[in-house]
Amino acid sequence: MSPYLAGLRAEVGSRLLLLPSAAGFVFDEHGRLLVARHADTGLWAPPGGSMDPDESPEDTVVRELAEEVGVEAEVRGLIGVYGGPDFRTVYPNGHECAYVIAAYGCAVVGGTPMPDRDEILEVRWAGEHEAAGLLMPAWTTHVLPAAFSWWDNH
Repeated sequence: MSPYLAGLRAEVGSRLLLLPSAAGFVFDEHGRLLVARHADTGLWAPPGGSMDPDESPEDTVVRELAEEVGVEAEVRGLIGVYGGPDFRTVYPNGHECAYVIAAYGCAVVGGTPMPDRDEILEVRWAGEHEAAGLLMPAWTTHVLPAAFSWWDNH
């Protein structure tokens, strides 16, 4: 949790926060998506996280990919911006968040994906059908088809 978000949580407790965020949809040369298993929920999802004050969505996704899975990434394009009821999460600690997610198609330009062993327990590459079979948050059903379509067109 960033110092900014920790400060908000100190003021509002676990009440609902609306959070702008960004996620990196990184594909390999075979069209497989990089997914990460999150320590707090056990769910698989593309790496990403909340924006910090004065940070652009593109900078957020590059930072999150470096922090969570240890890769230097390049943003290749915007897949879309998403929000709604399926983007609401209640974490095991009771913190409730409603995310607005800017989803970006990205490429690895340095490093090898490795879990940070703090937020992320595992990373793997998954094809479209394999990804659909992983235990993921509800929001991914809205974004994964668009992400794989984006990849097919690029």
